[in-house]
Amino acid sequence: MEPAWFELAALIPIAFLGALMYGITGFGSALVTIPLATHLVPLPVAPAIFAVVDWVTSVRVGVENLRRIVKSEWLRISSTIIIGSTLGVTALHHLPRHGAMMALGVFIAVYSLYALKVRGEGPEVHRRWSYLAGVGGGLSGTLFGAGGPPYAIYLSDRPLTKDEYRATMSATSVVNITLRIIAYTVTGPLIDQTVWLMALLSLPAAMAGLYFGTKVFHRVNRATLARAIAVVLLVAGGSLIWRAL
Repeated sequence: MEPAWFELAALIPIAFLGALMYGITGFGSALVTIPLATHLVPLPVAPAIFAVVDWVTSVRVGVENLRRIVKSEWLRISSTIIIGSTLGVTALHHLPRHGAMMALGVFIAVYSLYALKVRGEGPEVHRRWSYLAGVGGGLSGTLFGAGGPPYAIYLSDRPLTKDEYRATMSATSVVNITLRIIAYTVTGPLIDQTVWLMALLSLPAAMAGLYFGTKVFHRVNRATLARAIAVVLLVAGGSLIWRAL
């Protein structure tokens, strides 16, 4: 696939918007980038391009906030991401993708409505749910290019400060996206020269979006962030349901 120059140019503002979303909430970039990018490049290529871009932005946030990462949470979630990613690769080739997408979308949408109802102050979840979050994020990341919602659901209901939440989300995303890129590379020629070119040209805009998103993040309090996360989750669930239909 040889990209046209207008396609390359159009990916730049898309990368900016996705990184802006990520900078504010710690996840959700794929909710912006994948639907928009698929109007320009084929569906299998769009997640591959922005997997590379999202990996760089996740590393950028994680490195900047190493001391804020809650390592116990990160280790528990990361320990099962590989299970979810393996299941995702298997499901990608053997299960009805639309049915799985619909089920995940409904679950995320229902949870987000609950989170909005309790205004971000729901009961604290037990740390054992981290393992399920890891499996769910690995699975949804490989299948749909959006691994963040399961992690956000779990971490937003843990006793973390907003900085700890964002740093731990970023560290978890690095693991998820790394495995996703490996899966894309092993199962098919999705990570090729064209993908690297498009990702490279999108990175400056993504860094700019991340910068402005981080500015917004530091200006909001924990309760406001929790509501913003719930809204993004609602959009995520609705997006998955729409794609399934």
